[in-house]
Amino acid sequence: MKTLIVIPARYNSTRYPGKPLKMLAGETILERVWEIASFVCKTVPSCSAIVATETPSDQCPSDQIVSLCEKSGIPVMITSEACRSGSDRAWEVASRQEPAPDFVVNLQGDVPTCPPDFVVKLIKALEESPNADVASVYTRLSWEALDVLRDSKKDTPFSGTTVVTNPADEALWFSKNIIPAFRDEKRLRKESPFSPVKRHVGLYAYRYDALRFFATSEKSPYEDLEQLEQLRFLENGRRIQMVEGTYPQGYDKTVSGIDSEEDRKRVEQIIRENGELLDHYR
Repeated sequence: MKTLIVIPARYNSTRYPGKPLKMLAGETILERVWEIASFVCKTVPSCSAIVATETPSDQCPSDQIVSLCEKSGIPVMITSEACRSGSDRAWEVASRQEPAPDFVVNLQGDVPTCPPDFVVKLIKALEESPNADVASVYTRLSWEALDVLRDSKKDTPFSGTTVVTNPADEALWFSKNIIPAFRDEKRLRKESPFSPVKRHVGLYAYRYDALRFFATSEKSPYEDLEQLEQLRFLENGRRIQMVEGTYPQGYDKTVSGIDSEEDRKRVEQIIRENGELLDHYR
């Protein structure tokens, strides 16, 4: 099976313009993500990776991303202005490959703390689950982590996505609300250090045809309400195989991407305190 890892890296981020080029503990954010992809490709047979960025313009100097990639020997492709999301960008790159890849991983260019074994698990999940169209990752929340998520939703109710799965770990539903609702929490806290809540990590591996479906279809009703693109697959009867991931020491506080200078400083401190991410896997 041939796997392509696509790293969408936009310069014109609304919340944090130019973030792929921001420095993080001595390297740019994009270079750190590239190192994760390279690490995976040394582990997975027939695997390659490429950066996908926007079309440069006076309003969007993404040519700076292209220049960084060319200087660092990183394959890069400029995608069209029609791309609405990282998944659309991943499809445009994948559709231009000859031969076409079997699997496409969307490794966001603003998540330099994504454990490489998450990506490897997703690829293996598609290999071992022939009925799955997509694979994605969740982490089990401790009671302490659930308390933190609940508290964060008081100020930012649409931060953090949760997922419920069937016994085969296929996704049943995703929501920005905390699901499932559950009773008798006092008893549950005594029985296990983990809550019943699974937090979704926004990392995906697609079969080629599944990614084509996403890029050529319209938003589904619940996808539009929740603003969660993975619901398009579920609403159309497609299967998402979930896998459980565990972060290295200290990195469990870096589930989402870097969207602000405060995020960048926080992640930089985590690296200083817990060591380089890839050192945990070497």
